[in-house]
Amino acid sequence: MALFDDTWMKGFQEQWNATADLAGALEKISFNSVIGYGYPKDDTCIGFINVVNGQVTEAGAYDGRELSWDMRAEQKNWEKWLKKEIGMTGLGLAFTTGKLKFKTGDFKAMISDPRMAGPFIKSFGAMGRV
Repeated sequence: MALFDDTWMKGFQEQWNATADLAGALEKISFNSVIGYGYPKDDTCIGFINVVNGQVTEAGAYDGRELSWDMRAEQKNWEKWLKKEIGMTGLGLAFTTGKLKFKTGDFKAMISDPRMAGPFIKSFGAMGRV
């Protein structure tokens, strides 16, 4: 199973939906998004999740749909963040140093909203459990 392949993304879906302070917190704000994950040099992301009212309803290999968020980082950085859950400071540093890139989505708006920032950080923990 490779990072962000179809099988991995389905495992991520299970972990996301099982994490109350992620799925439950986002359900409270009626969060809906299609989120892509991948590497900076690739033309498109590798995997995606479709979040409806905080719950991941679809996950798998990216199929070309329009993304609300498209997050990219080098594989070594993804692996580092998945081994040790990234905190708010680490996330801000990853963004400002360019280790975490958003091809689509407004990182600054998201990170300044505690209702989204906390669950966003929890999503890395869910990834680490796949």
